[in-house]
Amino acid sequence: MSVRFTILGSGSSGNCAYLEAGETRLLIDAGFSAKQIRERLAGIGRTPEALTGILVTHEHGDHICGLGTLCSKAQIPIYANRFTAEAIQKQFSNTRFEFRLFETGAGFPVGEVETRTFSVPHDAMDPVGFLLETSAGNIGFLTDLGHATKLILERVKTSNLLVLEANHDLKLLQEDTRRPWSTKQRILSRHGHLSNEAAAKVAVEVAHEGLRRIYLGHLSRDCNSPELAHRTVSKALETAGIRHIDVANTSQETPCSTVVLGEAPGFVQG
Repeated sequence: MSVRFTILGSGSSGNCAYLEAGETRLLIDAGFSAKQIRERLAGIGRTPEALTGILVTHEHGDHICGLGTLCSKAQIPIYANRFTAEAIQKQFSNTRFEFRLFETGAGFPVGEVETRTFSVPHDAMDPVGFLLETSAGNIGFLTDLGHATKLILERVKTSNLLVLEANHDLKLLQEDTRRPWSTKQRILSRHGHLSNEAAAKVAVEVAHEGLRRIYLGHLSRDCNSPELAHRTVSKALETAGIRHIDVANTSQETPCSTVVLGEAPGFVQG
């Protein structure tokens, strides 16, 4: 079965990815405008109308801002836990959503994808991470979290691809003059966002022979750079003697190249 994965964009202002496994077509979050999501899907020959569903990690705008318009034009099932669904409905009170509710920590099938959920520490109502299991390999999502618990590390340990938050460089955040101290405290808190250094530790912790690529996501525009994030995580892996994992940056503006997962844990660019 063909399994294709594309990060349509990831950064502190918008996050959205696309997974296709056989006839199952999923968005993971919808943090761009509906127009942007449609255009980015069109770039890989897909449309919102063909989606099987949308998996939502949490209700912050950079993960759901396109939901209202997308779902007002097409009845796309939204998979979310109850607290997240309630928060989404409050933000889009004029849109009628087709929610498929799950309990945090539960697993459930969506077509040909087995979805595993787990709680993550972040300042949202009930934020979750995902492990998406397909016949060709597993994809882990850790996009917004203040720290990685033992449970989180265990849940993504079987990932062949991992989307991992590397939000900020500690020095750049501390020196930033545009953010008040209260905002910096929130970002640095145990329910905030992972720094490059924290992401590097997670990468080393979850590394195993089957993990072939780590995408660094949710980078801050002001308090990080792709070069800093990549260097920090790559150096930590190299120091630990781990050389088989490809570290790749994501972008807010440009989708990543589509990855095609094969029968083996490896993959090729599509």
